Amino acid sequence: MNTKTSTGKWIGSTAAILIALLWAFPVYWMVNSSFQTTTTINALTPTWFPFPGGTMANYKAVLDPSTGFGTALRMSVMITVLSLAVCIVFAFLASLAISRFKFRGRKSFVLAIILIQMLPAEAMFIAQYKMIAELNLLNTVIGISIIYIATVIPFTTWMLRGFVAGVPADLEEAAMVDGCTRFGAFMRVTFPLLAPGLVASAVYAFIQVWNEFALASVLLTEDASETLPLWLRDFAQPSAYGPIPWGQVMAGSVLVAIPVMIFFLIVQGRMTQGMVGGAVKG
Repeated sequence: MNTKTSTGKWIGSTAAILIALLWAFPVYWMVNSSFQTTTTINALTPTWFPFPGGTMANYKAVLDPSTGFGTALRMSVMITVLSLAVCIVFAFLASLAISRFKFRGRKSFVLAIILIQMLPAEAMFIAQYKMIAELNLLNTVIGISIIYIATVIPFTTWMLRGFVAGVPADLEEAAMVDGCTRFGAFMRVTFPLLAPGLVASAVYAFIQVWNEFALASVLLTEDASETLPLWLRDFAQPSAYGPIPWGQVMAGSVLVAIPVMIFFLIVQGRMTQGMVGGAVKG
């Protein structure tokens, strides 16, 4: 029995490792190609390791002020920070309302959240464009942030609702018996338990806004207002003087992905702290 169990675990671990390697290979190939010249990338024999022989020229070319990378980065950061902050606040309050309080129209509100998720985003592009155009908010941070917030809030609310519903209200009542106010009981007992949910929702919202391309291509039509996905699209266009500089395109892709990885590493620690803190206070 022990031998069969060990064999099963070994097979499962091996399969998990192989799947992880298969999943990570495109990311590795992107990073590997970012250190190679276009000639090396287009060669028939693939180069599996960037060094020795790699170059930082691709990154220098991408970070040159003439490429517009800095402008696109600033635009993406402003849109993401604004959308994420507003989305988390409103989604958190909405999830508390539908999980902790009973009011008229509560079931209809929950049903509306589900139905909104079923609508294809592309079907609303024209209406969204006309609305933002009439408000004179095309090619602005505020204009596209309004649409992003409205797009992300429903699913984020649904995610947070599950976390809020999973925290018993009895914990707050017990804290209130011990002398805490309702707000104090919520902040000291319930809120730390909800920290993992807030982090998970923030990660989802961040990735959705940071990587969004289709809607941005409709509402942000000027070069000065491009986000990083739009900038990368234009940067990858072939020039009249030669082939597509794939090394620079891969370098740009790496730089676009780095903020997402940094954000996840930061909130991963916060998630662990929130889980431990909530368990102690509970």
